[in-house]
Amino acid sequence: MSLGRRAPYDVRVATSQESGWRIVTRHPWFKPLAIVVVSLLVGWLVLRFIGKVSWSSVGEAIRSVALWELIALIGLLLVRQAFNSVPISRFTPGLGMPRSVISDLSANLAGTIAPPPGDVVVRVAQFRTWGINPVDGMAGATLNMLIFYGARFAAPAIGAALFCLHAFDTGKVLTGVVSLAIAVGIVGVLLAVLRSDAVAEKLARRAARAAQSVNADIDAQRWVDAVVDFRRRIGTTLNRGLAPALAFMVMGIVVDAGIVLASVRFVGLGADLAPWPVVVGATLLAYPLTILPAFGLGVMDAVVIATVVDVTGMEHESTLVAATMVWRVITIFGTLALGAIAMAWWRATSRRHGTGAE
Repeated sequence: MSLGRRAPYDVRVATSQESGWRIVTRHPWFKPLAIVVVSLLVGWLVLRFIGKVSWSSVGEAIRSVALWELIALIGLLLVRQAFNSVPISRFTPGLGMPRSVISDLSANLAGTIAPPPGDVVVRVAQFRTWGINPVDGMAGATLNMLIFYGARFAAPAIGAALFCLHAFDTGKVLTGVVSLAIAVGIVGVLLAVLRSDAVAEKLARRAARAAQSVNADIDAQRWVDAVVDFRRRIGTTLNRGLAPALAFMVMGIVVDAGIVLASVRFVGLGADLAPWPVVVGATLLAYPLTILPAFGLGVMDAVVIATVVDVTGMEHESTLVAATMVWRVITIFGTLALGAIAMAWWRATSRRHGTGAE
């Protein structure tokens, strides 16, 4: 009897605690903060296995970066964003390069600080204010994302080739070959789905059956019809510019590796200590790790540092940590700042033209 009397109290306490936790986890800043904390913790643990980092030396190296060097890094960031935005501009009729850059930056900001599907909501709202069919716009955005996955896994092949300019390494060559095979597989599946109703319908039915195991109310036929219609919308567009889109996306990734190289130079490591094929090659070899949360923050950094340290020596580890920190500040926080500017510009211009920016 006593257990029966205590049960309602225990349930209420548990419910109250659970509700409090849900309130915390639903806060807009919980997701990005949790990702950054976990990523940095993992990176720190990896670095503990590399060697002892002198954080005073890290701080000194960061402070040595001049203002003009920061401006140069921001310039490279803008070039990277332009290259990354080429595919969606080619796949979305009427979008154009300036708007595609604004859309990418705004979606990145929304996806970082808001729960899903915040980035989709922002893109759809922008497409509407620009007079673009949201379905066509999201088709272009989806192709943009899929092509980035292919380019991301193609990067290690370029990285292995560059690294071997300094010293041949069988392990890195194998990494490049495996990653390239994955990239070819991604592009191959994409082409098969987008050029064949039969393949798209088969995959859609499998996905619908999987979804029905979670939600029995899902209409499988409507799901299949939607996927086939989507394929027909973007199949024609894909034929127009798959190769150029992949090329520009790879160029954007190479520029990102160039930002790492510039950061290494700006914190004081010259070409005699850290040759450019080593730095750029190590970054491209580790680029698939950007698939992790926060663009691989912490994990990818540690892998790049470990690869370059094998060439430069442990005495330069702290300087390399400083370089990756500068790179991250520019490419993560710099991109978020640009996203805030892009969002503000879009809202201001849409109000000015009376198109609304709800």
